[in-house]
Amino acid sequence: MEEAYYLGIDVSKGYADFVMLDARKHCVQESFQLDDTFEGHRHLYRYLEKFYSDHPGAKVCAALESTGGYENNWYHTLVKYQGFFNLETARLNPLGVHANSRADMKRNITDRISARSVAEFMISHPEKVTYQCQDYLSGLRKQWGFLQMLNKQKTQLLNQLESLLYGANPEILPYCKDGKPEWVLKLLVRYPTAGHLSRARAATVARIPYVSLERAKELIAGAKESVASCSGDAVTGQLIAAIAKQILDLKKLIASQTEIMARECSLPEVELLKTFPGISDASAIGLMLQIQSIERFSSVKKLSSFFGLHPVFKVSGDGASGFRMSKQGNKEVRRILFMVVLNAILCNPLIRDLYHERVRKGMNKMAAIGLCMHKTLRIIYGMLKNNTAFDAEIDRKNREKALKVQQEKKEGEQKEKGSQNKTRRYQDFDPKAPISKRQTKKRREWEQSQSVNNT
Repeated sequence: MEEAYYLGIDVSKGYADFVMLDARKHCVQESFQLDDTFEGHRHLYRYLEKFYSDHPGAKVCAALESTGGYENNWYHTLVKYQGFFNLETARLNPLGVHANSRADMKRNITDRISARSVAEFMISHPEKVTYQCQDYLSGLRKQWGFLQMLNKQKTQLLNQLESLLYGANPEILPYCKDGKPEWVLKLLVRYPTAGHLSRARAATVARIPYVSLERAKELIAGAKESVASCSGDAVTGQLIAAIAKQILDLKKLIASQTEIMARECSLPEVELLKTFPGISDASAIGLMLQIQSIERFSSVKKLSSFFGLHPVFKVSGDGASGFRMSKQGNKEVRRILFMVVLNAILCNPLIRDLYHERVRKGMNKMAAIGLCMHKTLRIIYGMLKNNTAFDAEIDRKNREKALKVQQEKKEGEQKEKGSQNKTRRYQDFDPKAPISKRQTKKRREWEQSQSVNNT
């Protein structure tokens, strides 16, 4: 019978700490540290080779935390070693390891202690560990992160450009109320300030795509009467031209990278999600890169909890807080769903009606959007789980069925317990209990409500 051992790994930038424990959480060998180099990986192979020679028939479960990519080299190396040793490899959620470490009341944090915490988590919570979960979309996920970085840079440059234009050529800003059109950016590359534009010829300006001769004359006339304070500032002019050119280059790069990603991520699930009005190509790809496979989630509640969209409610003693979104999961999915819901409110009758219904009942608009995000994720789960395109009629029937079941359950509970408070079934409220003023008020209100119901 094989004996299980647990190799905990704490990954840092450029190196990692290792510790080996047995099933009773006893340290088999003291922790050691290896660099993330060819020699370091070779020493790890030699260590495993010696360990298996000393412990024939042993099975090693190795795990490391997700650290934003620093763990990938070690992870893939261990996956390769599975062909030579009786070895299993897993990637863990740092939140679970940290919570388990706090439950053990560990006060100090070092690389050695962190490596041991990883191994102890595998021993204490084997049901939470998934070994060798190969991520085939990891490359595309990196590309998605690169695209998000480019979009963020573009937004920063656009904000900086607008502040500069206010002093160099404010007459251009009325054309930028819905963003900076491409013809405006090309115009600024050639004529960055009102002074440059006022000296231009209408026929030359009209050569810019989407700029008619009438608009060119209008732009030049506005530049001649401009109130710009930096119209003759050469430094501001070259800065505006450089920023406008950078934005144009970023737009081209974003378009080309998006096209590559769409071509590489040609999954049937993406086409399925696009049948939901409000989900675009980019949104569908982004959602699938985060969900990966719907089989990972046994229920829609687990999918919602994984991305932090589930509602939470806290009641402890006299204190209580209202329902709110937990926001403990991956924020990228919430960002995508937020934009999806904004589009769906405009073009999807199902989400639009739900949103306006909640707002009419007094719900805060942002809270209503959060509710629609949760609703959209549940619809997405059903589409992917059943491999069916979006159909509002299916959702309507499911809602009616759920309401009927909920009503029957509520009626059954009322018949079963009558007017009895289930939490107080062993003892009625004792008026001599040393409770707070707030708790006294709650008990009095409950007793009054029950006396009214009995009457």
